[in-house]
Amino acid sequence: MVKKEAELQETSLVKGINKYNKLPQYFIIFDPYFKIMITVSNVSLQYGKRILFDEVNVKFTPGNCYGIIGANGAGKSTFMKILSGEIEPNKGEVSITPGQRMSVLKQNHFEFDEFAVLNTVMMGNKRLHALIKEKDAIYAKPDFSEKDGIKAAELEAEFGEMNGWNAESDAAGLLTTLGIGVEFHTKLMKDLTGKEKVKILLCQALFGNPDILLLDEPTNDLDVETITWLENFSRF
Repeated sequence: MVKKEAELQETSLVKGINKYNKLPQYFIIFDPYFKIMITVSNVSLQYGKRILFDEVNVKFTPGNCYGIIGANGAGKSTFMKILSGEIEPNKGEVSITPGQRMSVLKQNHFEFDEFAVLNTVMMGNKRLHALIKEKDAIYAKPDFSEKDGIKAAELEAEFGEMNGWNAESDAAGLLTTLGIGVEFHTKLMKDLTGKEKVKILLCQALFGNPDILLLDEPTNDLDVETITWLENFSRF
């Protein structure tokens, strides 16, 4: 059966959660202060003879939680990957309101195995993490020049505008809220259990207050307490 469109349930945050009494498996949360966050225009995708999407057109507006529902194999995860830019459609395009930051819950639980827990969470804000690395590299130069000083000042200004000085404490606070104690923050991801990794990757997606949040099966391997916290979070 050809799926021409993903089935999208649009609701307000509170109404949506109350209606389903639980989070949908695939959902998107939007910052309420912008007119249009994502526009999907004439998107088509097929693998061989199998057509998943045929000229899909939809606009995702702010302040809403959109649940994507459908049978197994209907293309829900694939559609999320198209929205995030991980998969390119055969036809059409996805556009995001300029200046808005999208965050995606990672599904590969081994992707960050060689990184410390706290650092993994901070990677959720790619620009902020890149700034930290660039700053550290400049300050570590043995032949620090006047030009380097000017560049460092520019980076520090942007870092301050992004509230970078509070990044570590914000990341630590998220982890602690989801039950990942301080004693785990400096451990490598590979040394943690699968359930702990899921919580950390959820913190990564939430870190830095993204404007658009894509969550693909966010409740998998989460305990009841964390699921309840996430449901409450999605109301605001």
